[in-house]
Amino acid sequence: METKQFKAESKKLLEMMINSIYTHKEIFLRELISNASDAIDKLYFKSLTDDAVGLNKDDFEILVNVDKENRKITITDNGIGMTRDDLENNLGTIAKSGSLDFKSNNELGEDVDIIGQFGVGFYSAFMVAKEVTVRSKAYGADKAYEWKSEGVEGYTIDECDRDKVGTEIILSVKDDTEEEKYSEYLEQYRLQSIIKKYSDYIRFPVKMDVEHSRKKEGTEDEYETFIERETINSMVPIWKKNKNELKDEDYNSFYKEKFFDYTDPIKHVHVKTEGTATYNALLYIPAKAPYDYYTREFEKGLQLYANGVLIMDKCADLLPDHFSFVKGLVDSEDLSLNISREMLQHDRQLKLIAKSIEKTIKNELSKMLKNEREKYEEFYKAFGLQLKAGVYSSYGMNKDTLCDLLMFYSSNEEKLTTLEEYVSRMREDQKFIYYATGESIQRIKSLPQTEMVLDKGYEILYLTEGVDEFAIKMLNTYKEKQFKSISAGDLDIETPEEKEEIKAKAEESKEMFAFMKETLGDKIKEVRLSQRLKSHPCCLTSDGDLSLEMEKVLNAMPTDNKVKAEKVLEINPDHAIFGKLKELYNDDKEKLKKYTELLYTQSLLIEGMSIDDPVGFSNMICDLMTGK
Repeated sequence: METKQFKAESKKLLEMMINSIYTHKEIFLRELISNASDAIDKLYFKSLTDDAVGLNKDDFEILVNVDKENRKITITDNGIGMTRDDLENNLGTIAKSGSLDFKSNNELGEDVDIIGQFGVGFYSAFMVAKEVTVRSKAYGADKAYEWKSEGVEGYTIDECDRDKVGTEIILSVKDDTEEEKYSEYLEQYRLQSIIKKYSDYIRFPVKMDVEHSRKKEGTEDEYETFIERETINSMVPIWKKNKNELKDEDYNSFYKEKFFDYTDPIKHVHVKTEGTATYNALLYIPAKAPYDYYTREFEKGLQLYANGVLIMDKCADLLPDHFSFVKGLVDSEDLSLNISREMLQHDRQLKLIAKSIEKTIKNELSKMLKNEREKYEEFYKAFGLQLKAGVYSSYGMNKDTLCDLLMFYSSNEEKLTTLEEYVSRMREDQKFIYYATGESIQRIKSLPQTEMVLDKGYEILYLTEGVDEFAIKMLNTYKEKQFKSISAGDLDIETPEEKEEIKAKAEESKEMFAFMKETLGDKIKEVRLSQRLKSHPCCLTSDGDLSLEMEKVLNAMPTDNKVKAEKVLEINPDHAIFGKLKELYNDDKEKLKKYTELLYTQSLLIEGMSIDDPVGFSNMICDLMTGK
């Protein structure tokens, strides 16, 4: 019999399995039971359209038995079985998964509940087995075949005797070593505990032939043994159990196993709703964002079941984009089993469920913010960016839903604060919610524009993420208070006397500012006296809707369409530089040009903006230092 070689990728994975990359070797049974469930799923779905199958749902089962004396574990299913080609393709090549192929090509066009990826999960058997034998007869086939392997050296496939459709996997368990006691997997109670731990929610019965003893009839002290086939798993989905039956550990274990996360979720929500939208839902808020969450590759969606049968693995229509971080599932009796993806998009019941789910998530986040502040801040660090993007997207359609969930760093509290908390602290005479933008809190704190606002006793929100100001602009107001950037327009924090004083000084320097504006050309809209500076000589502000920070964010995007804010160079009338500028305007206009360029360029640098000619800027400083 010819021994065939594994493909290179399969051989590499097999070596990793044999050398046990997993700390918990017990997962081998979970993987093999999941594969058996997949095989039954395929035949069960075929039975819905093919009467020749001759089986109904109650006939299907997975049998796990152990032969302690001969060190063998056998996992048997009466699923769809495998042909010779299936054995070759599914067990000889990694990432060539029969389950995945079925998901895309099954006759009903459904995204069936395929738990594992056969080609990958199967190899976990070699973590505990020195030899693996697979005997299988495919539905509709005349012949059965046996696949056998002792590991990386390869495998054989040959005909074998097997009357029943389905698959039997026989593991010859490794001998014990000083480091590993493989014999533990030959204990029936140990296998039962693994099944309960990992496979309790498999929707087909996982059974074992369990040995019991009983007193012989007509005797006082004689006992006899008998075998009873028992169902080990509950088969009741966790979301259909009563909440009082479940602990946090149950919810968390289900989450980590089902949604492939290594950490417990920060929150779970178990919902049972009746009425216009009747459904069960189990929703999870992860503690951390997945590695691909903020990429185009990320797919949002909840698993969608119709009366316990999976219709779609990721139903995007059930989650709005701003809550796309939520994982979980929805099970409704009001959805048809044979519903198609196209029908789903227009299904009225689905839209009702989605609306209810959105409201549930919003309420849970609001409760967490109110009652579990530390937990909410942990959540916000992971997913706050998504909430802010949700405010800005769709032309602000969701801003009323999300505005109370937003948080920003506060100059007053020196920690995250909500908009509601900010407004509650506002002074009676305060007209605006002030905010500042920058790459970091430290950079914002050092901005010249913050000085006067803070000195007047006003609180500033520090916006450090690119989407922040876009979201604030979309909100426009909160509780009838308008947002105001410390770098934009009239801050309206001066007394009438201060305004008159500034106006007089500005009038005196009108011609000088016109000269400085001409020097800078179209780089700026205007040069004017500042009403917001205290110790700093100058700063850049902007007129119009486009701020300096928005210019930076938009121009950093990979597009040729660059934007330009209406920049204003503001000069501090109380700084010594103002007197120097007036002196140069009267005595040395050429040097004033250099000073003007210098002040403008240093203002750009303070704002974290790039300068067109750093070499020229350096030379200008050197010229001024040497008196040129």
